Amino acid sequence: MQEIIQQYSEIIRSAAERQTAIRIRGGGSKDFYGGVLKGEILDTKHYSGIVDYECSELVMTARAGTPLAEIEAAINERGQMLAFEPPHFGNATLGGCIAAGLSGPRRAAAGAARDYVLGVRMIDGRGNDLRFGGRVMKNVAGYDVSRLMTGSLGTLGLILEVSLKVLPRPPAEMTLRFDLPEDKAIEMLNQWAGRPLPISASAYVEGVASLRLSGAQSAVEAVSKKLGGERIGNEEAIRFWTGIREQTHEFFSGAPLWRLSVKSTTAPLKVPGAQLIEWGGSLRWLKSETDAKTIRDAAAAAGGHATLFRANDKTAGVFHPLSPALLKIHRRLKQNFDPAGILNIGRLYAEF
Repeated sequence: MQEIIQQYSEIIRSAAERQTAIRIRGGGSKDFYGGVLKGEILDTKHYSGIVDYECSELVMTARAGTPLAEIEAAINERGQMLAFEPPHFGNATLGGCIAAGLSGPRRAAAGAARDYVLGVRMIDGRGNDLRFGGRVMKNVAGYDVSRLMTGSLGTLGLILEVSLKVLPRPPAEMTLRFDLPEDKAIEMLNQWAGRPLPISASAYVEGVASLRLSGAQSAVEAVSKKLGGERIGNEEAIRFWTGIREQTHEFFSGAPLWRLSVKSTTAPLKVPGAQLIEWGGSLRWLKSETDAKTIRDAAAAAGGHATLFRANDKTAGVFHPLSPALLKIHRRLKQNFDPAGILNIGRLYAEF
């Protein structure tokens, strides 16, 4: 494995000297996400395998090319899980999972992907093999580079290894459904979120609000009786939440698909197109042919931002435009980690 790391370092050093773009790629499951794809492919699938799994310490360390399915199978055997429920979108790898920084239905209750990253090993744009963080929660002194890598889409470096915190799987889960108009659904989702209820996921689509409860069997049963609604069978519930996480639910067919992050209490957004609401109201998926400016203005008016998640035409830019201050920070980070500007150019913003 050390020979593979040396090969990666040499490839990056050579590319930096030649000013040749490098496209870091694992399983290719998220090639659709982000900006343009360009450069010579640096394939990480060969650097694979679980390095260490301390079940009692709730810590898993694995190489970037390890299939996400392999990691989840290993921890599922011990009754544990990746609490942020990352989507696979096919043959996802751990490196791609962290580089994309995407979280699934449980995110509002359990936290985002970056909240579970304890440490990373990476190669920067100079070809240097670097380590940040560690394998315990309280290990950061100075800038938290480990979590900075989460969601950077490979623009700052090649992720080699990741240490993640895992959590025990809840002993019981139940999904309830409620027929509600959109404004009432948003109101109820926020009311439920403000109470000490074992809610692990929520979704609203086509006039139906779905609420997943997770925890001790007795607690789940007691809360379900208080809330009412229609109980959904276990198999149907699994299919539904998997469909939301993997975007195989019929709502997600077609494009363009926008991802709007707003305040959870935001009233129904008056933008043409179909919507699916997650995370207690703070995530609004929008299928719409409406122009980018109208959509982004609506998100900004709600105190949030809009990402063009899936589309054939990305000329409007994928991610919400940065403020001058944030743009300056992004440029400085790119300059420090990838001074030659060769790594995954254009995946976040056109200029870097």
